[in-house]
Amino acid sequence: MMPFCAFLALLYKICQVLAAHKTSSVIQESGIKIAKVGENVTITCICQDDAVTFLSWYQQSLGGKPNIISTRMKHNPEADIYAQYKDRFKVLVEGKKEYLKITNLSLSDSGTYYCGVLVFNAIEFGQGLFLHVKSPATSIGSAIDQPTLKPLRLGDSLNLTCTVEAEPCAGELNLYWFRHGASQSAVMYPSEGHVCADISQETPHRRNCTLNLAIKSVSSADAGIYYCALASCGEIIFGNGTKVEIAGSPVLVYLLSAALGGSFIVLFVLAFIMYKLRKNLCSVCKGEVSSQDADSLHYAALSLKRSSKQHRQEENVDNICVYSRVKSRKV
Repeated sequence: MMPFCAFLALLYKICQVLAAHKTSSVIQESGIKIAKVGENVTITCICQDDAVTFLSWYQQSLGGKPNIISTRMKHNPEADIYAQYKDRFKVLVEGKKEYLKITNLSLSDSGTYYCGVLVFNAIEFGQGLFLHVKSPATSIGSAIDQPTLKPLRLGDSLNLTCTVEAEPCAGELNLYWFRHGASQSAVMYPSEGHVCADISQETPHRRNCTLNLAIKSVSSADAGIYYCALASCGEIIFGNGTKVEIAGSPVLVYLLSAALGGSFIVLFVLAFIMYKLRKNLCSVCKGEVSSQDADSLHYAALSLKRSSKQHRQEENVDNICVYSRVKSRKV
């Protein structure tokens, strides 16, 4: 049987997990969405909290600050679109769903789009969706190499390496990691810088760069497809991606199963003990006693009756004696 302290520790862990998975006020599309220049896209946001007062949309370009696109009051279907987005951006409302529609896409529309809600004077953001707008003909001569990866287990270390060969515009070259399908934000800004070197003296402007990504202890939330991307000349070029699969540890599964089974046993024992206590208490409250108890009570009652009668007889004798003494004195 699982010790009581271990059972309490398990309950504490369960409470922590439930608190960590508290329902968010906003649900938004996440990951990466790819579209071409000139196309139209729609991004969805769902507001599920009645306490929300305002809803807004934001755009954040790579390396830039978030810019507000629109804002509206919850009960007003008409949104105020800011000037720089007014021509091609539109907000549509359908019940609890809100849609951001962008028409005639341009390269400058690439970036992360966030749905934000105001709840009790605090702004809560959705997970964010990265919109990658592709040019029909890129002006960057580049090659991005990403290796394949074997499935990992919970707690393993993740090390990804990306090699980029490119000719940047006017010396501008930025590398990023993106992830799609992971339960986290799509854009992962790299650790300080990347290592680049000139390929040869004949082509001094063409460079070979290496970008690394390391995660010490992976969890199920780290599963997904990881892309290495080159940003240059206002364009973003993605690699083929590396799929990261996280397999559960059998030992952990067995331990959790044993803990769950032990907790059921403890709950059953506690329920049985409570049932017995309640049954005994109810028997006492209803005056139910055994035959042996009844005989004992009857004997006690008879003994009490006899004692009372004997006591009264003794009192009468005493009274007669006292009366006789008094009468003899008077004579």
